[in-house]
Amino acid sequence: MHFAAYLSLLPLLGTAVSAWDAPSYSGYRLVWADTFAGPSGQLPNENNWNILDGNLGVNNELQTYRRSARNVQTSGGNTLQVVPWKDGSSWTSGRVESKYTFTPQPGRRTMAEAQIRFGGNDIGTKQGIWPAFWLLGDSIRSGTPWPACGELDILETVNGQLTGYGTIHCGVYPGGVCNEPTGRGGTVSIPNQDWQRWRIVWDRTTGDWRSETITWFMNDSQFHQVRGDQINDQTVWTSLTAKPLFFILNVAVGGNWPGYPNDRTLGGYGAMMEVGYVAQYSS
Repeated sequence: MHFAAYLSLLPLLGTAVSAWDAPSYSGYRLVWADTFAGPSGQLPNENNWNILDGNLGVNNELQTYRRSARNVQTSGGNTLQVVPWKDGSSWTSGRVESKYTFTPQPGRRTMAEAQIRFGGNDIGTKQGIWPAFWLLGDSIRSGTPWPACGELDILETVNGQLTGYGTIHCGVYPGGVCNEPTGRGGTVSIPNQDWQRWRIVWDRTTGDWRSETITWFMNDSQFHQVRGDQINDQTVWTSLTAKPLFFILNVAVGGNWPGYPNDRTLGGYGAMMEVGYVAQYSS
C-alpha cells in the first residue's frame, strides 16, 4: 500500500453474491488459487492465509485488524468479504496474507489476479476507507526492511473514489529509484463499484532484465507498465521480479494517503471489499 511499512457475520443481506472459479487463459496454466469456498460467516482457509490480529502501527491508520469473521469472512457464495466496522470512536477491519509464495520465473510470463468489488455505500460515505490487493516480497518476513523487500500494489483505491492505483515500491526510503514514499504508479478509472478483474503480469521472456516488464490491467485493459531499464538497478528490479512474493488483501481506515474518516463515513458491508478469487498463473 502507498507509504506502507510492515510489522510483523453474516452474509451480505439484500445483495446477491456471485462466485467464480479462477478462469482459464490461453497460454497460461493455473498454478494456485483460492475461490473462498465455505459456509457464510466463517474465517477463510487458514491453510492458505494468515489472518492478522492487532494494530500494525503504520501509515497513521486508525483500524485494528481482527482475527474475527465479523471483519474477514467467507460469504457462503464463494467470495471473501473484508469488512471495516466503526464501534464508537474505534475502527476494526480485516487483513489476510497468503502463506503461499511464488517467484516469477525467467523465460516465462507470470500472472496474478483477483475479481473484486466494493460495498454499495454511497461514495460520499467512504472518506478514509482504503481497500487494497497487493504483494510484498517474502524477504520482509525474515528481516529485509521495506521497501527493499519490494512491493507491488495491484489495486488500491481511497475515499470511495472510482480511481484504481497500481504502484511499485522498492529500493530505499526516502527517494531512490522508486521515488519513495510515493512509488512509481499509474491510475485507471473504475466504471462502478461492481465486479472488476485486477491483474499484474511479469514478462521475463526477453532474457535481459533491462527489457523485462511488469504490467497492470483492469478487465484486460492495460493501465500501467514499468520496465527494468526505467528502474536501472538490477538489484532493485530483482526484488520485484525474481524473488518470492505473497498476496495481501485488506481494508485500511484513515492514514497518510486517504486522510481520516469524517462524520459521514460509514463502515459495515457497504464499505467492504469483496473478493471472488485470487489466482496465480504461469506461461
